[in-house]
Amino acid sequence: MLRFDIPPVNANVVRLEAFITFVVCLIALLGFPHLLPLLALMGFMRGFLGHYKCPSHRLFTKILTGMNLAGKKENAGAKMFANKILFIAATIASILFYSGNDLWKVPATALVIFSTLEWAFSFCAACWAYGFWYKFFPPKMG
Repeated sequence: MLRFDIPPVNANVVRLEAFITFVVCLIALLGFPHLLPLLALMGFMRGFLGHYKCPSHRLFTKILTGMNLAGKKENAGAKMFANKILFIAATIASILFYSGNDLWKVPATALVIFSTLEWAFSFCAACWAYGFWYKFFPPKMG
């Protein structure tokens, strides 16, 4: 469950990223869904390559650390899983939108709900699912 091969992330930086996801999805739902591929790109970079490969994460970390507001360190494994889900949902929403299907609003609405839970209450539903999965299906060692 916990990944120690990647550096931990700061809690408030992750919350800021969730707030940005919330804002972008809200703007999309209010009539400008052309920003959804940006979320897919950010989710891909942070979810598959790692948080510290994402330029926005590095920028937010530098800014919040400089202001002494970065927060405590958290394990990045579950946050990477959450960003993989962000990538999948934003990609599906983008494909549906660009194909002319109004169902793109469903994954965008789900992202609004779950990103709100993260930035407002520091509750990561994907992180909870990640922990729940590994509780019942622990990785086999050696």
